[in-house]
Amino acid sequence: MHYVLRWFHRDPDGQLWKHPGCEIRHLLNYNANTEYEEGRMKFKAFLRPHGVNLLERRFIPAFDKIGRVCHLYLTRDHAILLHNLLNGDGIQAIAQFKKEVLFEDYRISSQNDDRIALAVDLGLLHRALRSSVSMDGDRLQIKLVKKRAVASEHPMPFLTFESKGYRSAVIQDVPVSKPLSRVDVHHLQTALDMAQGLPQTLVQVPDLFQLQSLVERLKHVGELLNVSITQYGDLHLQVSSTLVTLGTEYRKLRVLGVQVDAPAVDDSISASARIELALQRGEASSVQVSMKHFAKSLQCYLTKPDSAFYGIASQGACLTVIFQFFIPGTRQTDRSISLHCRLPVLDTGTA
Repeated sequence: MHYVLRWFHRDPDGQLWKHPGCEIRHLLNYNANTEYEEGRMKFKAFLRPHGVNLLERRFIPAFDKIGRVCHLYLTRDHAILLHNLLNGDGIQAIAQFKKEVLFEDYRISSQNDDRIALAVDLGLLHRALRSSVSMDGDRLQIKLVKKRAVASEHPMPFLTFESKGYRSAVIQDVPVSKPLSRVDVHHLQTALDMAQGLPQTLVQVPDLFQLQSLVERLKHVGELLNVSITQYGDLHLQVSSTLVTLGTEYRKLRVLGVQVDAPAVDDSISASARIELALQRGEASSVQVSMKHFAKSLQCYLTKPDSAFYGIASQGACLTVIFQFFIPGTRQTDRSISLHCRLPVLDTGTA
């Protein structure tokens, strides 16, 4: 991994000059950069302060907990962070922002319908954004460039962040993968479209912090978690080992989508018995997922969602977690931001 920080100052006449000793280079030296023009591909924009805050304090820390490297997918209208959509291995996480939420003066072009996708190390991306926050820059520009290392014959792609203030300017280069080919972008878009489907029934979890605390205790019991959801708002979590079975049940949760009236059932019977009866009536779904994946999905609380919903996809294809964000100061859904996770199923109960 290579990380470059160049620190400039302005003299009283407003001219930029480089501060000696304030340039950090890791392993390689770079020639002057050029905008990324392979296949006539270009991207540049200015990050809004609110956009920097969303990424630096909330979404990138959460995604970094799920995996160190993710895809950044840029289109004419959206910027999207994607985990595991191409390899299909592990938890899938998708955060989508309308471009106006993060950027201004947004410019993108490519021969692939103005779409650019690349892989980026979230730790390096987070460091660049955090450094920009510590500067008193007027504007923070981000652009895709190519730079050639002295030790390499071929230029390498970077996301360059340039923060310009009255008395200083900082330029930071974050290495990224070569942008995905037209075929790979098509596969990525297809996987994204397939991941947009919603379960027929969703139940709202009342307290993510409480659920996270519970999972911290359950994960010491076993590696597999059984998740059951009824159409009348019950969520049942259970983990077993050779010695013990532990679980919890949330009842009468808010339901979105397909729902039925709760049957008259003797409250004295166990939670497991209630779920079994619901499965027999076709009013519930049950799947088994990795406890590790479930715990990772809860790291999305770092994005500060206002609510979270769980659902099981048709035929028990996956466990879906949808996080909802409100427009600040209201109870209205902010449709400019979306976030959801899909957990692969290890065993399908009844769906």
